Amino acid sequence: MIKINTIDFAKYLELYPDTSGLYPEKLQEIGDKYHEKGYLTKDELYDLAHLNSTRSSYHVKKNPARRVEKVTEIAYEIEDDFSKIALLSSLKGVAAPTASAILTSLDEERHCVIDTRVWATLYHLDYFEAEKERFEAADYVKIIEIVRKMAEESDFNVAQIGYALFAYDVEHREGNLH
Repeated sequence: MIKINTIDFAKYLELYPDTSGLYPEKLQEIGDKYHEKGYLTKDELYDLAHLNSTRSSYHVKKNPARRVEKVTEIAYEIEDDFSKIALLSSLKGVAAPTASAILTSLDEERHCVIDTRVWATLYHLDYFEAEKERFEAADYVKIIEIVRKMAEESDFNVAQIGYALFAYDVEHREGNLH
């Protein structure tokens, strides 16, 4: 396994804006609205989902507005990471990667946006035995434990580590993403 401190997180954070990754500032704006009310509206959830995945965000519009508000309100109150991701993923158009973006919008110190690129980086760093393209709540828990450890051993927060891992894959990937 590659040692955590051999990854130049600062370098990859600097490269992140040149990737296709979402915009952390816009994510934070949505998170601020979420904190104000304790829930997301259907339009706010759509905006967040669109930041994370333009291909599947339109499915968010299939959710009843009240359901979006209630589910995001309950998720706001739950402490357990698995439960939060599982609950948010029950909404149409919200898979674990988008749910992770929702949690990151709320707390960059404890959460990061996960996706195929983050998993691939951790796979290439020997944290996982296989590559993966689809994620569930249990996968998020596996990833977030590793990323939180990386953050503890660095000068970066959990969200920044996630963005750096994304950029690392962009720079080092050979071949197509999928």
